[in-house]
Amino acid sequence: MRIQFLTQEGCCRVCGRSVEDAKGGFICEECKTRRPHYDAVVSAVRFVDEARELLLKYKSAEGLWLKEDLVDWIEAAARSRYDIASVDVVIPMPITIYHRVDRGYNQCVYLARALAKRIDRRCIENAVARCGHPKRQAGLSEEERIENVKGTFKAHNASQIKGRTVLLVDDVMATGSTLSECAKTLKEAGAWRVWGLTLARSVRE
Repeated sequence: MRIQFLTQEGCCRVCGRSVEDAKGGFICEECKTRRPHYDAVVSAVRFVDEARELLLKYKSAEGLWLKEDLVDWIEAAARSRYDIASVDVVIPMPITIYHRVDRGYNQCVYLARALAKRIDRRCIENAVARCGHPKRQAGLSEEERIENVKGTFKAHNASQIKGRTVLLVDDVMATGSTLSECAKTLKEAGAWRVWGLTLARSVRE
């Protein structure tokens, strides 16, 4: 098995979805119809095969030693897509209370901290929190996922993100509904731009 790294060639410049035979910068039809709240998103690898196994291991305590290698992936992806000098703050995607109790930690915080240190930016861990009790996203349709996450984020410390470009770090992106809803909350709190960065992208495209 080999890690399937993603490139920016033939991808929508907003959602990052690959479109066959597409060239240059373009916006896919789905983003034209329903524009996400994030300004752009980039993922490092496909969530399949060995990459999937490594990420699932990282989500358990026994795989935390993988952090630095995984940060290599997202740092490379971020530098390939974004003007890093324009990033003001790095924010980890918050997880639900259920996942925090079950797992004991937020794996995205470790990634965001390490990445922020590498690019010499501040990591704001409590800028946004999960609220409510949404269902698990796995198994839901795209429309159901969008409805499921509506109103499930709450911003804190708005003064620290107002007018700034936020790099929002998550582990796996499927439809992007969670990322979009979190970006919406950050923008309502005053963020100027929200750039998404995920370790992996699901094969659901």
